[in-house]
Amino acid sequence: MKLQFLGAATTVTGSQFLLTTARARVVIDCGLFQGSPAESERSRVQLAYDPTTIDAILVTHAHLDHCGLLPVVAREGFGGPIYLTRASADLAELVLLDSAKVQREQARSRSRRARREARREAARERSRSGSVETLSGREDLELSLRGQPAAIATTDLEPLYDEDDAAAAVSQFHPVEYASGLRVAPGIQATFLDAGHILGSAIIVIDVEGSDGPSRRLVFSGDLGRPHTPIIGDPTAIVDGADYVVMETTYGGREHEPEAEAVRLLADVVREVAANAGVLLIPAFAIGRTQEIVWHLDRLLSAGEIPHVPLYLDSPMASLASDIYRRYPGYYDDETYQLLASGETPLDYPDARVTTDAQQSRAIAGAPRPMVIVASSGMLTGGRVVSHLRDLIDDPDALLLFVGYQGEGTLGAHLQSGARRARIDGVEREVRCGIRTISGFSAHADESELLDWVGHFARAERRPRTVFLVHGDPEALDAIEPKVRELGLPTYRPAWREEVELV
Repeated sequence: MKLQFLGAATTVTGSQFLLTTARARVVIDCGLFQGSPAESERSRVQLAYDPTTIDAILVTHAHLDHCGLLPVVAREGFGGPIYLTRASADLAELVLLDSAKVQREQARSRSRRARREARREAARERSRSGSVETLSGREDLELSLRGQPAAIATTDLEPLYDEDDAAAAVSQFHPVEYASGLRVAPGIQATFLDAGHILGSAIIVIDVEGSDGPSRRLVFSGDLGRPHTPIIGDPTAIVDGADYVVMETTYGGREHEPEAEAVRLLADVVREVAANAGVLLIPAFAIGRTQEIVWHLDRLLSAGEIPHVPLYLDSPMASLASDIYRRYPGYYDDETYQLLASGETPLDYPDARVTTDAQQSRAIAGAPRPMVIVASSGMLTGGRVVSHLRDLIDDPDALLLFVGYQGEGTLGAHLQSGARRARIDGVEREVRCGIRTISGFSAHADESELLDWVGHFARAERRPRTVFLVHGDPEALDAIEPKVRELGLPTYRPAWREEVELV
């Protein structure tokens, strides 16, 4: 039995693991690499396996870095079942179709930029040669391409997949229920347990039948959520142990503020913006973080802790994701379920303005202040939030509030680190808006919570032979690895595409 680490190895994104046994081949997660351009380019590297040889794919949850490569694998020949929870199936369909659309738009934008640069280079070349000959646009383009083919004539300008590819992958979804074991491939049974990260997120427990000996159990944490966060349930504690554990470490070495402190800080920021007639801009992922922020704003308003500041939800996908959240009250924690039963609407902020098109998004800039804008993407890597930041970055009455993880090399991480200048759409800008961070709203467990979760394995009779540490930058891995070892658990930090034999 072998396990190959095809993503999330010494990095946070690109979750994908290939489990090979004597009888089957199963992929766990199939995500895109995200963040810096160098990181994102890994998604374009040729697949490490022949998709036609894969028996099944298991998906922990619907974030792009866990499911976003499914259309590529399906297009390249995978025709088997894709197992995920029912809520994840609904959310992943939304995410994949949106991803295909965004990639198409980004490809067009990259092509336009490359052509502009090619024409500029052609003009510079003619200037250097002393030529004043006027070329047609077609000749201009051909000349520039001869000089720098990499600028345009590369597959990097093409989208990874289109809407048809995404729809084909969705057609292979096989929704499953929590805690119901099912046979997903010859000799392999999988059980999905609540990971408490976003709606439908799962820890996947895999039991592999032994051909000549005892079975082996592998546990894939996916992304672990935090105990006692609103809306959804807590991460499942696994008390009966495992032989191998693949555990996320995104927040290794870091602790979040207590929830009460995070809520207090959010209220302070809203009151500050209201008093200054300013704008609060919150970059938030469309699934999970947006719903939680709206939940807290609604609760603060109901409690009289904040004034009724107009709220703009500038993310059509977030609005659609919220609709999916409303379909699954059975996935909620007791607090949210009881609020709904009493007639409250904690997933809705009174009179929130939900944009449906780009024109409505642009119109927000002219709306009366104060206001709160929640828009994606959460790391400022694209989307409508970047357009708002372009308008607000040099406005001292604007506040940019980070409420989630900012990947290395992203604009979000650059600003969060205290940079006073930033490049937006190729233009260098001075940073005059306020910048704050509230870590207590993270959907990821912090270091203490990760250690609490993995500590159950240390106390189990069936103790892991290895805990593979993934989904973490090197600094996070450096911080948490010795603490996992102090629990008495052997650890290993796999490299990208490394294959490990499981005995």
